[in-house]
Amino acid sequence: MGKVLMKGNEAVAEAAILAGCRYFFGYPITPQNEIPEYMARRLPEVGGVFLQAESEISAINMVFGAAGSGARVMTSSSGPGISLKQEGISYLAGAELPCVIVNMARGGPGLGNIAPSQSDYFQATRGGGHGDYRMIVFGPASVQELADLTLKAFDLADKYRNPVMILGDGILGQMMEPVKFKTNKAREIPAKPWATNGARGRKRNLITSLYIVPEELEKHCLKLKAKYDEISSREKRHDSYFADDAEIILAAYGTTARICKAVVDQAREEGIRAGLIRPVTLWPFPDAPYCKAANSAKAFLTVEMSTGQMIDDVRLAVNGKKPIYFYGRTGGVVPSKAEILAEVKKILERGALEWKRYLRGHNQ
Repeated sequence: MGKVLMKGNEAVAEAAILAGCRYFFGYPITPQNEIPEYMARRLPEVGGVFLQAESEISAINMVFGAAGSGARVMTSSSGPGISLKQEGISYLAGAELPCVIVNMARGGPGLGNIAPSQSDYFQATRGGGHGDYRMIVFGPASVQELADLTLKAFDLADKYRNPVMILGDGILGQMMEPVKFKTNKAREIPAKPWATNGARGRKRNLITSLYIVPEELEKHCLKLKAKYDEISSREKRHDSYFADDAEIILAAYGTTARICKAVVDQAREEGIRAGLIRPVTLWPFPDAPYCKAANSAKAFLTVEMSTGQMIDDVRLAVNGKKPIYFYGRTGGVVPSKAEILAEVKKILERGALEWKRYLRGHNQ
């Protein structure tokens, strides 16, 4: 299959079909409505089932049922809808059921607006629901990555028996770019001997997240913790751009990372050694490249479409080695290349002045 021009939302949906997803349960909310619209048309063509539930709460519980039967299943929404799904997501994680959840984030809090935002980072990477659980969270930065990471999300969901989230935003969902799908046929779904798909002469399978006895629940939580530790050691992904010799490192993901890449190019043209480290997995967060860059870079600038959420993970990764600065726009406002570059220059000028003051005091 050659390249095709598609919206980000449509690329996610087609990639899910190619990944073997045959069940989709959702409820409309902008700016992700093209996903259920596309699935409503395509799933019947491949023998699948699309169902618009009466609410987001119903949709996520339908996902629980389909995942429990061993099927590949997906749901999608935006911030307010994902909030309503949080109890069900915790149940899915607690019962170790694989599924893919897509959030095309919009401005918040509350009803907010339909403009792009990255203010759902905490919700996605810190669980969002109740209890000790984690989701693998991807932060794609292009329509091609939306497709590629959706395919990967289904594979990792099955591998670890865990929900996986694609965290996009209103720009990525609505923009159109050429995309090439890495496969043109549905993938083979691995055997799931744990699924509740009929006993057929074997012992019955029981899927639950209910453990009344505290010691039994503790044992289950520690089992989940061991799985999350394995995910953290194996599944961290990032992308670096001119980071090796950078004096200032920009940290950004998704749409904002695209802008920051242009900032790096402009800064380099002006003789400023800027670089970009972009997390592809938002959880587990790829801390190693930031820690390594802190050995040579003078400072880090985290750029987000929020009031500052990923900055906490960057601070933990740098571990106090170098100063961390933040620049963000919120409410659906997208930061421009010019204003980010101005912030880079301000930080470097401030750092140079602080270094000169240190030298003067040290030499007296």
